[in-house]
Amino acid sequence: MITRILLAAVVAFVVGMAVPGLAQTQPAAPAPPSPDSTGQAPAPATNGSAAWSVGAIQFSGLIDGYYSLNFNHPASRNNGLRNFDVKANQFSLNMAKLTLEHAPEPVGFRVDFGFGRAFEIVHGADPAPEFMRNVEQAFISYKPAKDNGFQLDFGKFVTSAGAEVIETHSNWNYSRSLLFAWAIPYYHFGARATMPLNKHFSAGVSLLNGWNNVEDNNTGKTVGLSGTITAGKVSWFHNYYVGPEKKDTNQGLRHLYDTTLLVTPNDKASLYLNFDYGVDRYVSGGSARWVGIAGAARLAVNSWFALTPRLEWFNDADGFATGAAQKLKEFTMTGEFKMKQGVFTRLEYRRDWSNTPFFDRGNQTGNHKNQDTLLVGFVAFFGGEQ
Repeated sequence: MITRILLAAVVAFVVGMAVPGLAQTQPAAPAPPSPDSTGQAPAPATNGSAAWSVGAIQFSGLIDGYYSLNFNHPASRNNGLRNFDVKANQFSLNMAKLTLEHAPEPVGFRVDFGFGRAFEIVHGADPAPEFMRNVEQAFISYKPAKDNGFQLDFGKFVTSAGAEVIETHSNWNYSRSLLFAWAIPYYHFGARATMPLNKHFSAGVSLLNGWNNVEDNNTGKTVGLSGTITAGKVSWFHNYYVGPEKKDTNQGLRHLYDTTLLVTPNDKASLYLNFDYGVDRYVSGGSARWVGIAGAARLAVNSWFALTPRLEWFNDADGFATGAAQKLKEFTMTGEFKMKQGVFTRLEYRRDWSNTPFFDRGNQTGNHKNQDTLLVGFVAFFGGEQ
């Protein structure tokens, strides 16, 4: 009872601290869903590894690299619209990472740090000090033993939104979806409270500096609400964020609604559907909108091979996300080969296409409507899920 009152107080505090004018601005996205206590809604991890620990501190790590062949052979040697597998026709290191974690008993912490192309991209727009670009997460946690799973976190943590995560081995495909790359944030800095309310529903609320920034770019705050409904082999995740994201002004709110439906009928097959709808309101009036849907299915053929097709559609109607007003489609087929515990490779074919010329081809920039790539990824990790 005390914990429920505390969670309600946190919600009231967050709403009270919300950005000026929030009460007068109607969300363009669907009504805020119930909060979530899980933090993220990724597809379930596809690989396992033995845990490493020194005393009460758990260690985990990851090395992830790839070779990508772009059939357009762009002179820039870059794959268009990608966020991590960005380098074309060459070998590239995506990420090398180490995680230290102490379970909250009742106080704990987690720190994820590393380097590689993924860290550069994730922090590309953050004006924070340079050393923060090598820190994916760094937060402390408080979880009272007798309060039914209530947890309070403070610091830098990855977003709750999306059906995928930053770490490759915790996803089904090697490349990330258009929605992960362009529709949602990567991380936040602030405070979040989470709690399971019963065996089927868990809730959370957060008060944040904003999208992808450690140091705020204005005096307003972003509010996050999230909720998870679980029933047997079905999980339904909801996330809603609203707040000012423009530099030196609290006018023009950004709204994002994100939901993922995950179904795992057995240990051989799983599938998810992910939907995102976002609106960024201009200070002078009007707004930019983006919407998309993605679906994927993972089929474990045997103990060492799995197949994952993914299909999605993304409408960047005003060019807010990709820099060009366009409707995009993407199809990916990924084959995963597990070599041993904690080591696997993925062979992936992907086709992206737009309704307008956007992709580079040879020395010509933005003159082609589609892009085909073939990728081989190599991943080794220890310490279980990241």
